[in-house]
Amino acid sequence: MSSLTEKDRPIVQLLLNTGTCPRCILRFCCVGSQTLYRCPYKDLMKDLKEFLENNQEKEDTVCFDVVDPPCKKIRLEHMEEGPDDLNHNGALQRIPSVNNESAAMENSAVKVCNVCLGILQEFSEADFVKKVCQKVNSADYQFTSFVFSVSLPPQLSVRERAAWLLVKQEMGKLGLSLAKDDIIQLKEAYKWIIHPQLSEELGVPADGKSLFEVSVVFGHPETDEECHFLATACPDCFKPAKNKQSVFTRMAVIKALEKIKEEDFLKHFPCPPGSPKNLCVALEIQCNNGAVFVAGRYNKYSRNLPQTPWIIDGERKLESSVEELISEHLMAEFKADSFNFSSSGREDVDVRTLGNGRPFAIELVNPRRIHFTAEEMKGLQQTINNSSDKIQVRDLQLVTRSAIGRMKEGEEEKTKTYSALIWTDKAIQKEDIAFLDGIKELKLDQKTPLRVLHRRPLAVRCRIIHTMKSEYIDEHHFRLHLKTQAGTYIKEFVHGDFGRTKPNIGSLLNRTADILELDVESVDVDWPPTLNN
Repeated sequence: MSSLTEKDRPIVQLLLNTGTCPRCILRFCCVGSQTLYRCPYKDLMKDLKEFLENNQEKEDTVCFDVVDPPCKKIRLEHMEEGPDDLNHNGALQRIPSVNNESAAMENSAVKVCNVCLGILQEFSEADFVKKVCQKVNSADYQFTSFVFSVSLPPQLSVRERAAWLLVKQEMGKLGLSLAKDDIIQLKEAYKWIIHPQLSEELGVPADGKSLFEVSVVFGHPETDEECHFLATACPDCFKPAKNKQSVFTRMAVIKALEKIKEEDFLKHFPCPPGSPKNLCVALEIQCNNGAVFVAGRYNKYSRNLPQTPWIIDGERKLESSVEELISEHLMAEFKADSFNFSSSGREDVDVRTLGNGRPFAIELVNPRRIHFTAEEMKGLQQTINNSSDKIQVRDLQLVTRSAIGRMKEGEEEKTKTYSALIWTDKAIQKEDIAFLDGIKELKLDQKTPLRVLHRRPLAVRCRIIHTMKSEYIDEHHFRLHLKTQAGTYIKEFVHGDFGRTKPNIGSLLNRTADILELDVESVDVDWPPTLNN
């Protein structure tokens, strides 16, 4: 049974008198009953009033017939003797005893809580929950569960510290101590109250592992500057960050509160904290779905199409790309905010990708729609294929984030097969190139090609040509089929890149060679799984 006991009486009296709400009082009395916090606000006030009016001499329990997990216990310890009361110049103010509990009740009932700033008051009521749910429903997300997150103003941590010091002093008079970690955290109590209400309104359970997040960001402009004294006391805790609008983040404030001495804190901040005039405000109510990942293989049939948007010095060079031709349809169907495209290697703008295609994956960020049947994915694949003759996709399917790692493994470890159309300056006969067919496991030293040196570090990479098969065309042309280690620069293997790739076709044939066309015939990565569609 969750309850308040006689030793809690002075704490209840003290906090009510200083403007603390009933639910925060339960937190500071270490009451761990989740159900109790969900009781109507007026009922909690009534129960606390009855508790204070109960003047039994022996320790007794009152209140709230609720069966719940055991509450956190106040540890009974003798505290070291210290000054009973300190003023604002040196610490704790003397709090008048509450002789008129009814007056204390009335004062507390009409005031914004001086600790939670209204989070456990108005923002725990059904009207606010309905407002949150209206926002969720209007956003039109698909979800089967939710996780609720809340961002609180950093100054709440300062007020919490002041209230704790007040309670700790009062308990010290009774020979008791209250560890900071024994207090029920504000976020924890708030979620105890909010979760069942949200779950009922949305019709799905709360789940800490859910990918659908409902978040609320609270602010309290009236007290925003209450943290500022900490920057003077602990300057090393507040360092500017590019992605933060203010140095007074919750984590920075908590770090400073852990460092500052109690006597220094009490010199700068009133204890108990003053009652604010206004409630917190909900600055943002947002929804976010975890990313969905779609994978497949693509064929590229155009020699004038880059894999990703081709932009040089801020100017777009070509009107489309493989990435865009695929993603625009996925973005529309999944109703996502943005996407991230990745693939097992990449081909140049003038290189075709044939055969079974190149594995790719697209991360769809914050999608509204997440449930697709196999038949719907097949239809989406067909839509992409009907939209352009430059590309085709196959094996389009939903995958997990972890599965994408298998695709990336293939970039260096797997093999790739190419077909290259080669020109030579000197006339050749069939027998001049036949010896290439017998070369196996040819080792190359490839210095970073000049054409990619602007985006790749200068290095010498060892690569292997596993096999070659020549196909004579005429005196100056032949086709070469190659099976190579992934990551081999084929164009440079043909023309030598001014001697930066050794050996090369030109040096092997003892003449100048250049590449006219290149096709990727296979990317030997066994992913994603082949589908029968």
